[in-house]
This record gives sequence, structure tokens and C-alpha cells, in this order.
Amino acid sequence: MARLRKSYHVRENKTQILQLTAMVDMFTVLLVFLLKSYTTSSVRVNPVDDLRLPASTAQKEPAEALKLVVSTKGIYVDDKKILDIKDGKISDDSLDQSDANFIRPLYNELDAMAKNAEDLQAQNPEAKFTGAYILQADQSLSYSTLRKVIYTSMLAGYADLKLGSMGLE
Repeated sequence: MARLRKSYHVRENKTQILQLTAMVDMFTVLLVFLLKSYTTSSVRVNPVDDLRLPASTAQKEPAEALKLVVSTKGIYVDDKKILDIKDGKISDDSLDQSDANFIRPLYNELDAMAKNAEDLQAQNPEAKFTGAYILQADQSLSYSTLRKVIYTSMLAGYADLKLGSMGLE
């Protein structure tokens, strides 16, 4: 019995120190990772293959709007391919005969989307159709190609243009 008391007594006098350094380091790394991956923007932009956006230092967050992407291979409206582009130019088949700047398939799609938005606005007055869209265009496209896209979208009722770019990090 004396032997048991002695060993118990020795354990009671030892103090153990809890090492928190490794746990604090782990939580710091986890916190930094979560802060870097957290986004406050409600706008989700899906990249298209072979699309090189111009760089920008702007910090303004985009608002929710229709997404119009013009790559070197095609024109996309909300991730749906509308027409093909070859060598950075729109084919003459897609252009209107009376107006060389008017892209008929793009107009038809945008006009249908504008009518759907106006019908939704008639049912719900809070959902306003503003005609806003985000244009993402490949940096190698010519100005004449982009001018045709902007001209056609304006005629379809989308005149509030926001340019999409890649942020610098």
C-alpha cells in the first residue's frame, strides 16, 4: 500500500503542458484558405475553352446580367452556343443581307430572351428588365467583329453593356 501511494503521489506532482502551437498553425492555414476561396459575388461566370480575356485592375463586382461570350470559335449566350466563328470572323451566312453589321442568329436568341424577361416582368413587377449584359470577348478578336455583336445586341434590347475581364492577382 505504501508503494501505491508513492507512485500516485509522484504522478500528482507532475504538471503537463498542452502544446497549442501546432493546432493554432493548422487553424491559421485553414482560415487563410477559406478567406482566399470565399467570394461575395453572386455572379457566376463559366469560362469557355480557348477564351483569353483582357486583364484589368478594376475591383468592382459585376451585377447579375445576361452573359454573352464571344470567343475565337463561337458566340455563346448564357452558355448556349448560338453560332460558329471561323478565324475570328463571323460568316456571311449569319449576317443580314441588307445590313452587314446585323447578326441574325444572335438577334433571334437575344430577342427571345428579352421577350421572356418582359413577360416575367408583366407577371412580377419587381423583376425589371434592364437590358444589361456582360460581354466577355477574346482579346485577339477584331474590333469590327465586336462592333457587330454590340450593334446586334443593342437592336435586341440589350443596350447596357458591361465588359468582362480577367483580374490581376
